[in-house]
Amino acid sequence: MKLEAKLFGYGIAFFVPVGLVYALWSDGEPVGTVAIPLVGGLVGMIGAYFALLARRIDPRPEDDEHGEIEQGAGDQGVYAPWSWWPLAIGAASAITFLGLAVGWWLVGVGAVIGVIGLVGWVFEFSRGQHAH
Repeated sequence: MKLEAKLFGYGIAFFVPVGLVYALWSDGEPVGTVAIPLVGGLVGMIGAYFALLARRIDPRPEDDEHGEIEQGAGDQGVYAPWSWWPLAIGAASAITFLGLAVGWWLVGVGAVIGVIGLVGWVFEFSRGQHAH
């Protein structure tokens, strides 16, 4: 996680000075003058989280400069290849964005389908043969 913390830390060093240069060159255009340094702040929060996380967890195989590929072998988490819930969430997103062009009532339909899909995906392992 140290690499990720450094990567986002470099984002602070980029966005804050670029925001100041933008403010000077654009004669104080309000949106960009505020937004670009705020992006630096957001990147800084992510980098700070990764730095705190790097102190709490053991070094990963990818954190070792001399690490080998086989050090990362084994379980990498939980993956459900049989799940149909991502399809429902994708359809809900399509319906919601279609609602922005066609009619606002479709946004509500897409939101309802999206909530149903999200709840189903989150609780997929809590029922049936996969119940804990």
